[in-house]
Amino acid sequence: MNELLERGVEKIFPSIDFVRRAVEGGKKLRVYLGVDPTGPTLHIGHLIPLLKLRDFQRAGHQVVFLIGDFTATIGDPTDKLAARTQLSPKEVLENAKLYKKQAGKIISFEGENAAELRYNTEWLAPLSFADGLSLAARLTHAELIKRDMFQKRIAGGSELYMHEVLYPLLQGYDSVALEVDGEVGGNDQTYNMLVGRDLAKKISGKEKFVIAMKLLAGAGGTKMGKTEGNMVAFSDTPLDAFGKVMSWPDTLVECAFELCTRVPMEDIPCEGNPKDAKMRLAYEIIALVHGEGAAVEAERKWTAAFSQGVPQEFVEIPRVGAIEALLERGIIESKSDLRRLIAEGAVTAVESGEKQKEDFLKNPPLGKYRIGKHRFVSIV
Repeated sequence: MNELLERGVEKIFPSIDFVRRAVEGGKKLRVYLGVDPTGPTLHIGHLIPLLKLRDFQRAGHQVVFLIGDFTATIGDPTDKLAARTQLSPKEVLENAKLYKKQAGKIISFEGENAAELRYNTEWLAPLSFADGLSLAARLTHAELIKRDMFQKRIAGGSELYMHEVLYPLLQGYDSVALEVDGEVGGNDQTYNMLVGRDLAKKISGKEKFVIAMKLLAGAGGTKMGKTEGNMVAFSDTPLDAFGKVMSWPDTLVECAFELCTRVPMEDIPCEGNPKDAKMRLAYEIIALVHGEGAAVEAERKWTAAFSQGVPQEFVEIPRVGAIEALLERGIIESKSDLRRLIAEGAVTAVESGEKQKEDFLKNPPLGKYRIGKHRFVSIV
């Protein structure tokens, strides 16, 4: 029970005691996680609430994985200081193609207590304008506009569009349509989830609980996510994922064990060699996402590369403008310097050991590279 309600949890609404009583009451609870497919892959940020959803499923409760194909066309304004570029329904469905398969690595869509897969176009698309107005009448302008990020946009003179203001209302209606008892999500989604709690109470008379999970934060408190560019994606190869985890700061390890693995809390390494702890962390994450065999092989390959002098951290360089970025970061002295190194066979792909050719100057492929003896970059 403590593992279910406390591990990785930032806050529970209305209270932990409320959810404890619900779980102990013997009723099969209905709990969901909603994800907007704004990118083509799930990532480490999604793993955290997915594991909590799995905890509920393994405790015998009904879990629902909701793909927000309708809400994704609007764009969640959470933490955004400018409006998102709106996606077309076609783009959204293209992004969502792998979501069930990827989520299925953590929760089970088969068996006696199979997870349910839903899309919110099912109930949001049929809403008429009159239905939308009726729904909007459930919340006041003051309740919607009080969000800190909306206030920051207004104070900063940035545009705040009405579809962004109404986004929490539409996401919140998911809770009503799904007839759930509870919702799990990152703590950055707390406002949206609480709007759903409010609507469920006003429309259906249900006391929906909300479990807001801690976020995995990198250097400076920046969350690990696709927008920030420091995520481990479900679509990464096991070796790439292993290398990314090994590049995380040591201070992140203990938190990552709690949030991204199910290693017993008492067994989480808090002392000793940080490299060894990170290697176990990388192994556990990859075993969850790709399986034990892939984790063993990724660890073997990474260890082999490291023993040849490859460091834990690579300098990330964007593929577009890569050569200019190499110059700006001081990794190469000039284009002539890089051309000379290529001619000497001193620019190699870390994983394959393949020496790069002249065309590396024009179009460097994505991947990790050694430049000379002691310079290591990741083209992303």
